[in-house]
Amino acid sequence: MNTTTGKPVHLAVYDTLADWETGHATAQLARTGHEIRTVGPSSTAPVRSIGGLRVQPDLALEDLRPEDSALLILPGADLWDTTDDLAPFARTARTFLDAGVPVAAICGATAGLAREGLLDDRDHTSAISFYLAATGYAGGGRYVEADAVTDGPLITAGPTEPVAFAREILRLLGVYEGEVLDAWYRLFHDSDPAAYGVLEKAGAL
Repeated sequence: MNTTTGKPVHLAVYDTLADWETGHATAQLARTGHEIRTVGPSSTAPVRSIGGLRVQPDLALEDLRPEDSALLILPGADLWDTTDDLAPFARTARTFLDAGVPVAAICGATAGLAREGLLDDRDHTSAISFYLAATGYAGGGRYVEADAVTDGPLITAGPTEPVAFAREILRLLGVYEGEVLDAWYRLFHDSDPAAYGVLEKAGAL
């Protein structure tokens, strides 16, 4: 469970989800005692990731409430750009942010948030600026060229930055901080052997 709120972290799952984008985050959260619950689009019927993994959601989106969650994670998926099927997840993200509950979006999910107007007044990043510009959103001036960006309760990242995405989630939830967080990032992103000793000393392995 979340050591701060006692509430689970919710991971959105849907057909064509990019299964490599959230693995670092959910694995580290689970290893540090956070419950991970998966949320399907309209039921608990299985979905299939872009990598062919079959995922059985724990609950349906309509049953998810911000007050019951520590964080909503939205992975990328082909469906973000090819249909409006995932728009309800963006609307749920608005409900979460309005309630002060964090949302973390990566890859195509950032475009979904842009279409919902959630990036117009928040610093953010994505795959590349013109990818979001194609949505017609009004937040281009808040786009940041960075591996991942946190603005208040919102985290965004591009598809090539799953480790940086996880770093921001771990920071936001208070799992690691300071030199331990930096070492975790250096180990998994840069394969820095010196980082291992820092994590071992901190009991963070």
